Amino acid sequence: MSLHQNNITKLFNIQFPIVQAGMIWASGWRLASAVSNAGGLGLLGSGSMYPDVLREHIRKCKANTDKPFGVNVPLLYPNINEHIEIIIAEKIPIVFTSAGNPKTWTKILKDNGIIVVHVVSSSLFAQKAAAAGCDAVVAEGFEAGGHNGREETTTLVLIPQVCDAVSIPVIAAGGIANGRQMLAVIALGAEGVQIGSRFICTPEASSHQHFKDAILKANEGDTMLSMKKTVPVRLLKNNFYEEIKAAENRGASEEELNQILGRGRAKKGMFEGELESGELEVGQVASMIREIKPASEIVREILDEYEATKLKLLQS
Repeated sequence: MSLHQNNITKLFNIQFPIVQAGMIWASGWRLASAVSNAGGLGLLGSGSMYPDVLREHIRKCKANTDKPFGVNVPLLYPNINEHIEIIIAEKIPIVFTSAGNPKTWTKILKDNGIIVVHVVSSSLFAQKAAAAGCDAVVAEGFEAGGHNGREETTTLVLIPQVCDAVSIPVIAAGGIANGRQMLAVIALGAEGVQIGSRFICTPEASSHQHFKDAILKANEGDTMLSMKKTVPVRLLKNNFYEEIKAAENRGASEEELNQILGRGRAKKGMFEGELESGELEVGQVASMIREIKPASEIVREILDEYEATKLKLLQS
């Protein structure tokens, strides 16, 4: 398959089918515009933005790229009505939705000429997204950072099942940080990739430097899926994670877990750099990331490795 012309590149009007995930406290206008300028699709992570902040980031992104970019909208966000109004008013061409029912907003967005993609963790949810009118889905495996599916289905298992279940294009996510992994999911039927954790370790990501440094030091097994009774989330192990783990092991209720979580825990960890008391959301690929590089270099490296690996396979 040519990376330069497929259903995903045509749908988004981009050069390469690489999407930068709209991560909270990481994906502001600097990162989104850098990825879009590199030929991928940059996404603003609206889940950590007040409505006026989202508007500011949209306008700064427009000022820094003439390429398409989008907004990731968690459907459980409390100010979602205001976010949707801003997205429509600012004529954002692409919206990725997650963590909720795609039926709620897809028609309204599409009626305003917006391409809608929904993030799913199972074939069933992929079918629901397609039935709701979504233009594509992101099938996100258990390896992914941040909020995750309860099914714990790995990307290797999830992608072919979702591709068989729906006729709309599928973007693979979860456990993808390089060109070899990208080629693997393309072979499974995906037409693009969404990459999150790898783009945290860029100068353009708005995450705190302490968080970036912690990712660079991560080893295999240093992330775990946690808080399955509430909203499952993959975390880098620290004191907060250990506190949650101990509570879960003693059978803590959802209410108690939410009490431990409190408010602003993710901001404290990922944006303010409190490495022990904060929530550090990152994927299993953290153990593969050893350098902070500009987003454009990461895009180029992924593409070069993809092509080199494909050529090697063809010659073998």
